[in-house]
Amino acid sequence: MASTYDSLPKHHQATQGEKLVIAASSLGTVFEWYDFYLYGLLATYISAQFFSGVNETTAFIFALAAFAAGFAVRPFGALVFGRIGDLVGRKNTFLVTMGIMGLSTFAVGLLPNYASIGVAAPIILVVMRLAQGLALGGEYGGAATYVAEHAPEGKRGLYTSWIQTTATFGLFAALLVVIGFRFALGEEAFAAWGWRLPFLISIVLLGVSMWIRLQLNESPVFQKMKDEGTTSKAPLTEAFGQWGNLRWVIIALLGAVAGQAVVWYAGQFYALFFLEKTLKVDGATANILIAIALALATPFFVFFGWLSDRIGRKPIILGGCALAAIAYFPLFGALTDAANPALAQAQKASPVTIFASQAECSFQFDPVGKNKFDQSSCDIAKAYMAKTGVSYANEEATAGAAAVVKVGSVSFTAPDPKGLTGEDKKAAIAAFQDSLKAGLAEAGYPAKADSARINKVAVVAILWALAMLVTMVYGPIAAMLVELFPSRIRYTSMSLPYHIGNGWFGGFLPTTAFAMVAATGDIYYGLWYPVVVAALTVVVGLMFLPETFRRNIDD
Repeated sequence: MASTYDSLPKHHQATQGEKLVIAASSLGTVFEWYDFYLYGLLATYISAQFFSGVNETTAFIFALAAFAAGFAVRPFGALVFGRIGDLVGRKNTFLVTMGIMGLSTFAVGLLPNYASIGVAAPIILVVMRLAQGLALGGEYGGAATYVAEHAPEGKRGLYTSWIQTTATFGLFAALLVVIGFRFALGEEAFAAWGWRLPFLISIVLLGVSMWIRLQLNESPVFQKMKDEGTTSKAPLTEAFGQWGNLRWVIIALLGAVAGQAVVWYAGQFYALFFLEKTLKVDGATANILIAIALALATPFFVFFGWLSDRIGRKPIILGGCALAAIAYFPLFGALTDAANPALAQAQKASPVTIFASQAECSFQFDPVGKNKFDQSSCDIAKAYMAKTGVSYANEEATAGAAAVVKVGSVSFTAPDPKGLTGEDKKAAIAAFQDSLKAGLAEAGYPAKADSARINKVAVVAILWALAMLVTMVYGPIAAMLVELFPSRIRYTSMSLPYHIGNGWFGGFLPTTAFAMVAATGDIYYGLWYPVVVAALTVVVGLMFLPETFRRNIDD
């Protein structure tokens, strides 16, 4: 472990030239995040283009799963590129990861859809996502290590916080590009082919960013180790094969990164998906509202990075996780009230309950897209409710009885498919769906959010509050991870817990949360996932995570 601040050698002071190098490093990372998040923003369009062979609810969850595939391989990218970074240097690793990311993104813009080449389309799409995830797995640890090793003592939190802004700036840039093309082309043209343009223009950004990265010098800490012949010969073995270091990898993951990750993805991506998919706010409006909130919150990444240089990393990160665990349910409830007041009022005035034997109900997610959810009365009822996105409660009923959907005081009985075949079955299901649709409309459940009734100021304020929690947990995390590990295996050691946390705990959050909602019918049930993980991080962090802000990182 690194020695404490008491016996610090005099650290190099960052020159103006080094500050420009750090800015260039951050700018290149913005581009990689732009690439990565384009997919998330365009998940609805990608769902229609590449997963059109399955039902609507499954297609959307599938699209989110393909989004998550890029996150799944990030830890493997961390191992591959972290090892390269500790063996041969930070700079060259940057160039490789950026090239893979940029070309994979450009290729998505050229990919034929499901209608053109069938199942090959989603398979190739997932391969491109996997390539992006591998590249990003090697990017963040290198950027954070590179910047921290240039920073003067006492300012690592401030300097690395600029790297922390890059994820949000990348998302913000992607939002602006998507919004711009949607308005310029119109929704119909954008949905048909315009969604490809944000991917295609990334080739220009790739060229600019590669040129910027080529101007960088090697990290002074790595260069010193290289000159002295003290670089690690087996970084993976040293990082994960020895309990002394592996222990800190596990503590970093569970006591800091896992909570940071779920707060990040709940506060930015899940909030956006929740607005669009659950609250039925049109995509352009949702993008604009979250872009405004992010713009207002982004300076606080730097503020909390600076503050962590004064009071420590641990209280800010764990404080953000604790606040998130407490505040998520009330904040998302308030978001429903502000973004779709008609839905909120209908839920209060005419709550929906499905009375059915739960043993006869299927889990409302079909990974192979073959289940039409029409084999039981319960499935017919729940499949339609899942499609509407309306929240409902479940009540146990007598086994064998037809499922009943109660909207306020009005009941709708789902058909029992037993004994029905072919056209009779289709007609019975269609009649039930039509009557339930009319009943929901009569009870005040809107088909989509009325833009005139959206309290935009309140929505932005709530999204800003969610983003502020993100800045608390994310602003200081890079400095803490750099300080936890010795310089000879730093790139490898910090990259793995960061990408397991953000790739698995965070990246799978939208998919997991929406599957939880589909399974239970409660639109808020998915929030239990980030709440529990954030609370776990608070407990583990308080017990085991050391404070690192006074450590010397040259060792």
